Amino acid sequence: MPLDDGYGALRGKITDYFRDDPDEFGKYYHGNLRIQAPNGIYHCAIDVDSKSSSVGVQWRTVEVRTDELASVLALGNGYHDVAMTSTSGAIDYIRSTMFTVRTGCLAIFWGLLGKEFDITKVWRSGSDIDALADLEPHIEVTRNNNLDALVFGEPFTDGLGLHNIHQNQGDPAGSQWYASNGIWQDGCTFLQQSEDKWVAFLNKFSTQSFKTDDNGHPI
Repeated sequence: MPLDDGYGALRGKITDYFRDDPDEFGKYYHGNLRIQAPNGIYHCAIDVDSKSSSVGVQWRTVEVRTDELASVLALGNGYHDVAMTSTSGAIDYIRSTMFTVRTGCLAIFWGLLGKEFDITKVWRSGSDIDALADLEPHIEVTRNNNLDALVFGEPFTDGLGLHNIHQNQGDPAGSQWYASNGIWQDGCTFLQQSEDKWVAFLNKFSTQSFKTDDNGHPI
């Protein structure tokens, strides 16, 4: 099943960024962007902790070109619903060409070394603080140079904002999020770094699979 309240992309300028206040253990759950859109300021909550001590966060950053985002950038500033399909500009960590091409090149390199490529090697694992430490310098470049942010996720039902800004597939059977698994609906944060370069911040939880079937369920 897809996300309950739809899926879309928000493009605009960053007006603010902050971390959640830490809990009693010093942990943060989100990095928070405020993004200016024509109809107001959106709050985008980027997940870096599951609020479960037994579940870690995994992330990677990927440089992409402006032309690889052309179909969504053509929609203009503001929030736009995006169909959960392979041709709409929707994001899928496992299937989107902009990501698979780059991991494919790595697979070829590993093959030349006589080794089998392991997708987990392009992901980092660590704490919420580690993840935010990788994300925040790219936010600063975008904000300081008055460039654009492009965020994919599920819209709030109350007020302006996006959540579920993380992988939205691969949750294991028995988890409370299994029913929300789906393909072409991953949350993602793209931060423009120059006219032709963006950095994508991909984030998932350690319990989510790197391989899924056509329903987004783990293989």
